[in-house]
Amino acid sequence: MAKRAPASAAAGAAPSLDAKSLPSRPRGKNTYEVVLATAGEVLAEVGFERLTTNLVCERAGLTPPALYRYFPNKYALVSELARRLMEAQDEAVFEWLDEGGAIASSLEEAVAKNLRLQKRQIEITRSQPGGLWILRAIRAVPAFQEVRTASRNTVLDRMFEVLRQAYPNVSDDHLRTAMRLSEQMTYAAVEMIIEDPSLDDDKVAEEVSWMVSLYYHQLRKRAGTPSAER
Repeated sequence: MAKRAPASAAAGAAPSLDAKSLPSRPRGKNTYEVVLATAGEVLAEVGFERLTTNLVCERAGLTPPALYRYFPNKYALVSELARRLMEAQDEAVFEWLDEGGAIASSLEEAVAKNLRLQKRQIEITRSQPGGLWILRAIRAVPAFQEVRTASRNTVLDRMFEVLRQAYPNVSDDHLRTAMRLSEQMTYAAVEMIIEDPSLDDDKVAEEVSWMVSLYYHQLRKRAGTPSAER
């Protein structure tokens, strides 16, 4: 059974966010996945505060020792769910970048490309068991913020490689600030849509796509370079 490397120690008596171990045998891997899938389902039903490892065990038909073999507490469970959600979202961004999503010959094309990514992120988050509560936990529980920060930095580093060439006369600091702002805006829009079922997904996604695309459309002009689209 492979041991998982420990995360950086948190201050004080912060709960462990690490799985105790990663299974190497098929039966163990199946149990591991059942625990996580069940934790996501229960999280979606009761929320983070009421989530307990006992509830997960009862729903999954497992004994507490079987769960504790892999996860020491509910924080480790939700941390792994959050990590998986962030990785799925990140992978969608990387595919979008590889397909040329960050480069467009017109403002309208930029909006269309951003909209495609925005809808994909909404789809990924909705398909994740407990997706809404994972987002809420990341925002509300300090222990989970490192998961979000690591995801954000990975995405922005990759995006910087692409946009650095597309905006050669924009300073590194300015470009990184622009990227942070646009990333926060799109992330917030996904969270808002998931949290409020009364919203029109397509309308909100289209609006934020226009906001981001217009922002980058003006970036070269504000940096004193020839007009070109993102």
